[in-house]
Amino acid sequence: MKLNSYLMFNGQCKEAFKLYEQCLGGKITDMMTYADSPDSSMTEQMPPEWNDKIMHTALVVDDQELMGSDCPPGYSEEPKGFSVSIGLDNPAEAERIFHTLAENGTVTMPLQQTFWAYRFGMLVDQFGIPWMINCEQAA
Repeated sequence: MKLNSYLMFNGQCKEAFKLYEQCLGGKITDMMTYADSPDSSMTEQMPPEWNDKIMHTALVVDDQELMGSDCPPGYSEEPKGFSVSIGLDNPAEAERIFHTLAENGTVTMPLQQTFWAYRFGMLVDQFGIPWMINCEQAA
């Protein structure tokens, strides 16, 4: 079994995944727009300005995959009740990732030492996705 997160966006999926690719050091392995769909009914159901929006994308980081898409107009909801959690063992890398994802977003808990981690912080990035960054050991 493999569990992975599937993130839904309101038209900013491509920009978000380009940032995640750079920030997390992964590789986008798939990115299909609605116009690229082999099912022509998908394109017909979307407003023309959504043809270049993302129907599906996948980002591989090490052996893990993060997926996402742009919700059709009227179907997008604010993400709540979850966070994408990143576990690291390098404090400098935890700091870099936290600050990159926090740029133009909202820090909900600053990156700091806790009773369970050398560094832990929470944020909502500029695309509305909640993240938790956890680094369990000091350098």
